[in-house]
Amino acid sequence: MRLTLHVWRQSNARDKGGFKTYELEDVNTHMSFLEMLDVLNQDLIGRGEDPVAFDHDCREGICGSCGFVINGVAHGDQPGSTVCQLHMRHFSDGDEVTIEPWRAKAFPVVRDLVVDRSAFDRILTAGGFITVRTGSAPDANAIPIATETLEHAMDFAECIGCGACVASCPNSAAMLFVGAKIAHLGILPQGQSERHQRALAMVEAMENEAFGACTNFRACEAVCPKEISIAGIARMNKDYRKALFSGVGFSSGKKRKR
Repeated sequence: MRLTLHVWRQSNARDKGGFKTYELEDVNTHMSFLEMLDVLNQDLIGRGEDPVAFDHDCREGICGSCGFVINGVAHGDQPGSTVCQLHMRHFSDGDEVTIEPWRAKAFPVVRDLVVDRSAFDRILTAGGFITVRTGSAPDANAIPIATETLEHAMDFAECIGCGACVASCPNSAAMLFVGAKIAHLGILPQGQSERHQRALAMVEAMENEAFGACTNFRACEAVCPKEISIAGIARMNKDYRKALFSGVGFSSGKKRKR
């Protein structure tokens, strides 16, 4: 299979950057998209050119490292999959493929397809830790939790923090990510002690970054590789309002004013 690739090339954060076109011959349909980029990079290195920089790690759809926009869609047009899970059999001979990094102010481009997603780390740090003493492994029935509750929490815990939600949102909002991280702890009994303070702190951290606001466009839900529901956003907003009205504050003990 022959492909024409239009790849965003940017040598560093200060470089203006732009698309560069590459012709790739004999692409195996059994390859993943990242393996196809590996082949492109081998060709570039063989010609003495700089390879295309892109993030990757597990290549099993678990780590959330890989991520860029393919033909205008975050992670490509296959639902419920990351870039490493996208295979070349979904393309046709002669296709033109446009590849570019996440486009969001909060995710500045580092090089080529690599962006700085440390804003997500700062939001997670703001959420803090669970203070409930866990000790050694408890007996299976020590904390009775309904199966439905566990499954519901896991639906949100599946978030891998890839950033596709931000890249696809017309406002570059991070609310699906933050909502998922707040919900998966807030649903379980172990997360109740700090539930509302966690929501307040993480939303505050999100607002301090360069993310936009949610307008229920639902593009985030459509491209999420783990198919996380925007119900997490509604839950986050509910916990956030409860935190404000109940007077929950930060370490200073002051009630937040808005």
